[in-house]
Amino acid sequence: MDHILYWNNVALEANRRDFSNAPGINNPNPEQGGPTLSSRALAIVHLAMYDAHAGAKNDPVKLPRYLNTLSPPAPVASPAAAVAAAAHACLSALYPRQKQHFDAAHQAAGLSGTGLTEGHAFGLAVAAAILTDRADDPSGSDNGYAASMHPGGHRPDPANPKQGFHAPFYGARSKGFAITKRHELDPPPALGSTEYAEALKQVRGKGIAPEQMGTLPNSYENRTPYETLIGLYWAYDGPREIGTPPRLYNQIIRELVQTAINPATGSINDVDDNARLFAFVNAAMGDAGILAWDQKYIHDFWRPVLGIREYDTAMGPSASTPSHVISNECDPFWLPLGAPASNSSDRNFTPPFPAYPSGHATFGAAALHIARLFFGVPIKDRNPDTLFNGSIVSDELNGVTHDNAGNVRPRHVRSFPGGLGQMIVENSLSRVYLGVHWSFDGFAFDNSGNPDFMRNIGGVPLGLAIAEDIFTAGNLIAPAKSTVDPRS
Repeated sequence: MDHILYWNNVALEANRRDFSNAPGINNPNPEQGGPTLSSRALAIVHLAMYDAHAGAKNDPVKLPRYLNTLSPPAPVASPAAAVAAAAHACLSALYPRQKQHFDAAHQAAGLSGTGLTEGHAFGLAVAAAILTDRADDPSGSDNGYAASMHPGGHRPDPANPKQGFHAPFYGARSKGFAITKRHELDPPPALGSTEYAEALKQVRGKGIAPEQMGTLPNSYENRTPYETLIGLYWAYDGPREIGTPPRLYNQIIRELVQTAINPATGSINDVDDNARLFAFVNAAMGDAGILAWDQKYIHDFWRPVLGIREYDTAMGPSASTPSHVISNECDPFWLPLGAPASNSSDRNFTPPFPAYPSGHATFGAAALHIARLFFGVPIKDRNPDTLFNGSIVSDELNGVTHDNAGNVRPRHVRSFPGGLGQMIVENSLSRVYLGVHWSFDGFAFDNSGNPDFMRNIGGVPLGLAIAEDIFTAGNLIAPAKSTVDPRS
């Protein structure tokens, strides 16, 4: 049994169960809430798993350690036992409500052979060292934060006015996992610019709530059923039984390693390869959560639900231009399809943090591009690939999950001829189809209407930069510990 894949599955189940314990979308109470803390948790667990495995194998050339504070264990130490102890200890510390579940997973891991005692002791030491290293990370609390009232500034969703603000200080006050610098983005398009106006027109039509489609001007394009499918497929907005986006991207990588050929060996991944790959993927998403949220609260850009409702200068809390006629581009009552409140009766919602850049786009690009690099796609290559030969079913569309009206969504088996590169683009655009993001929150477009990743705008360029930074800093082998300190 591949002990990395085994404990990765346990960690993903912990993410799902954490949100299943939540009393409701509008009043969540997970232990590692939101995409920030859930990506942090997965990074901690997988870096501990990697270091436990690498230390037990004691091959610093092929498996360099992430932390160098611990001496290698006895030569007989079992890598599987070390990983089991490290994963179990980290998960139990991060999700104490699920301790019984992790105990059962440890019992079911099938550990046998020699070196179990030595491996277990080393795994516990690794977990303690990783948890101590991240002990000063900030929470997702919004205590001390107040929204700005300026036009273009983020404020709570009008349909969920008590939602608060998720993790306004997290990005600035967190140190890095494996990045070598704080990657910065250029500002989003200015209010009133042509690029902004085009993005507004797109999301107003493509992201509108179904019951409001009849209110659109004739010049607007409605969302198609296929676009609705894409929006839902990638959602994972923390609903019951599903969890957050980092879980989905891990599910994709699990499918990938079943068939993708490792260029270094000419075969599919072995356990050493998976230890390295899943450490890369989850360290990249840990840093994506830090840097995306850092940029979100620096740029403090409003969501479409506010931008469309308050497009006219006569609208909004800081309105200064009285008028008896409003612009045709303004709809004071517009609502999005929304991030789906799956498996509950809560209303769909706009996430409780600024729009720019998209967290989905950043997480997806960081995770999927670092996997592309691992499997031989060159640095700076932005073309589609053929790495993903299988198919995957999203938990949002698995024939079991239901929407907030109680309707069971169909099961949809999805393939990706353009590989992980296609996924990166589609994942970003999905947020426009839900009406919760502007297109430039993911990436800019060139004059032909194609993604323009050369411009430093949006979550996709940020995620690509994170992936290439971490992969290069790790000498293409495994994540190296970051020296990037908190911004403040």
